[in-house]
Amino acid sequence: MKKSVVALMVLIGIIVGVGVVGAATAVASNGTKTAAAPPAGGESGTIAVAWNQELLHIVQTPGAQPATLHPTRSFAILQAAIYDSVVSITKDDRPYLISVPAARGARVDAAAAQAGHDALAALYPKWQSELDTQLATELAAIPDGAAKQNGIQAGQNVTKQLLAIRAVDGSANTPPAFVAGTQPGDYRPAPPAFAAPVFTGWAKVKPFVLDSASQFRPDAPPAVTSAAYANALNEVKSLGQNTSTTRTADETVTAKFWAGPIWNTWNEIADNAAVAHHSNLETTSRLLAVLNLTFADDVIAFYDAKYHYAVWRPITAIRLGDTIGNPAIAGDPTWTPLATTPADPSFPGAHSVISEAGATILSAYYGNDAQLQVTSDVLPGIVRQFSSYQAIATEAGLSRIFAGVHTRLDHEAGLVLGRSVAQFVLRTANSADFGRNANAAAAPAPAPSSAPGRYAGGY
Repeated sequence: MKKSVVALMVLIGIIVGVGVVGAATAVASNGTKTAAAPPAGGESGTIAVAWNQELLHIVQTPGAQPATLHPTRSFAILQAAIYDSVVSITKDDRPYLISVPAARGARVDAAAAQAGHDALAALYPKWQSELDTQLATELAAIPDGAAKQNGIQAGQNVTKQLLAIRAVDGSANTPPAFVAGTQPGDYRPAPPAFAAPVFTGWAKVKPFVLDSASQFRPDAPPAVTSAAYANALNEVKSLGQNTSTTRTADETVTAKFWAGPIWNTWNEIADNAAVAHHSNLETTSRLLAVLNLTFADDVIAFYDAKYHYAVWRPITAIRLGDTIGNPAIAGDPTWTPLATTPADPSFPGAHSVISEAGATILSAYYGNDAQLQVTSDVLPGIVRQFSSYQAIATEAGLSRIFAGVHTRLDHEAGLVLGRSVAQFVLRTANSADFGRNANAAAAPAPAPSSAPGRYAGGY
């Protein structure tokens, strides 16, 4: 069952006492004060959070997410549509991509609700009835009149244009077949299922903000014959085995706690942060848009690196250790990791990429010092405590070593990639270049808003 925002706040209770970015005066990270009250319907970011929660509900439902479409694309489209609909009305900031004419006084909450609905209805048509119900409930709470209708129209117009642009982004292309290598270090499907590699062509999807998938491609990992590789492999061989005696009880819990889709967990953390900070609609929609545009480009970027280097997984390396030609590595043909190995190459680690990006974005909005509680989608009843977003990111990345599916080399490269993409998106979002790469997909591109604007939440 879908969790309500209130229930999630009680469950996670994230970011208490850090400060509020709210409806009236806000202080940006550079110390600049803004004092503009939000427009009618913009006092609360609840609607943006509610549609994010609805998408989480959808993608967590077995069979709902198309197998060849990565869900981070849907999150990016959803939140970009909501954000651009809101700023088409407020003119307080640059849109990500689309700016449409909107009547003065149009309701931003109506625009956000309609955009959220239309985006998800297009992406998940089988969910039309449930989406219609959510939209009807949200619109019923808004007073009828021209302001409401004008907001609805803005949401419809923005979302229609954004969906048309992303319809030709390459995500629907048939993934190419992967040909496994045979040399030491070459990726090949991993036991026990030997599942076919996934998202083999995702690096060809047009990025949302990045210039190219390879823009921040990590340097090549150390050769499998090197001491650095031996050290990293021997660490996961010890800590990540299913019967490990060197992994602590807490490390075992950590490995299991973070086993779910990592972008889902960071969206839950962000939703609760926005609610706990009482962020207004424009701030919340911008946070969730920037976060998910980053995640979508992270995935494009890490699949570029994964299939460029095509590094085998630890289980393959350990079981074939005696064939590597590295005297510091001893093979173990029966070695089994704690977790099931994902069906893609090892380098860099996806958890590390996404988590470092999430920590970078959320710290830019709300600061990195906080008392945080996080729950798991796959390990019910366990709550983990953290003192910062960075601490969350570090643990989530290291969890994959404890699970036996990544080496520290994968983790460290992932941290650098995730941070680089996030910092690039943050810089771009504060510049006239926001949306420039995505605009290249449209001919002609929608004209950006002429209002310079500035983000009240701060980076």
